[in-house]
Amino acid sequence: PTLCCPSHHHSPSRWPHYLENSFILLISFIDPNFSTKTTTTTTTTMSSEEAERFELTDDELLRAAAASEQPTIPVLQRLAEGKKTPTCVIVVGMAGSGKSTLMAQLQQSLEGADGDEEETKKKGYCLNLDPATLLVPFGASIDIRDTVDYKEVMKQHNLGPNGAIMTSLNLFATKFDQVLGILEGRTDELDYILVDTPGQIEAFTWSASGSIMSEALASAFPTVLVFVVDTVRCASSPNTFMSNMLYACSMLYRTRLPLVVVFNKIDVVPHDFCVDWMQDYEAFQEALDEMQANDASAGYYGALTRSL
Repeated sequence: PTLCCPSHHHSPSRWPHYLENSFILLISFIDPNFSTKTTTTTTTTMSSEEAERFELTDDELLRAAAASEQPTIPVLQRLAEGKKTPTCVIVVGMAGSGKSTLMAQLQQSLEGADGDEEETKKKGYCLNLDPATLLVPFGASIDIRDTVDYKEVMKQHNLGPNGAIMTSLNLFATKFDQVLGILEGRTDELDYILVDTPGQIEAFTWSASGSIMSEALASAFPTVLVFVVDTVRCASSPNTFMSNMLYACSMLYRTRLPLVVVFNKIDVVPHDFCVDWMQDYEAFQEALDEMQANDASAGYYGALTRSL
């Protein structure tokens, strides 16, 4: 599934038009029961025939988990008891793709305009997990920078920028149970939990601390990954497009969470060509041929992309 958003370069007066449709697409895709289909457990109270997974419905699995005396996954327990459960949205993507800007617009869309009815407004809770950012364009209720001083980590541990980001995430992960406690204490009043991640995507997605935090959120709330793609960069090179798709696939299989691909900055460059490349193999091959005809130095990289 894909959706598209405007870039931060466009006039703010036109954001609501893009973001309203984009946000509806994003929220309509998120099914709070989606992740429960692969995280349920069989209990000793079931008969051997009932224990066959393919013979049980989701409701039966949830009731069985709730009736068991054994510890169960928090999100399943909450859903089985019929309690309100907010959906967690983890925003990831390459550096400069517009993750923080998307976060700000999602938050604004949740809150709605001043003239909107209260029934149509949703309540969100934003987390910032980027310790190196200087400006957060959204209202972060929990900010890693309040706990870990990025520059001090670089100074004390003699680290470079990326090493300091990973160390800051490691330090924050040791206290992430407190973050979960805060979030779980507000589940009755929240509709969505929005999480912004570091610009250096590998620092979060391929680190132990990133895995710990994402798995902790997924065990406590229905969770979906939002992978933000910079449409402008993809338009300039099919290789960049393929790199983004490979990274999105790797995160899908690594986290085993539902994933939504978001094409950002579509007011600068329309996203139609990206959808065509995803759906039509020949169209992507023609784009590679055109790129190689105009740039002879792209031969090896083009051949690698073609093979993928």
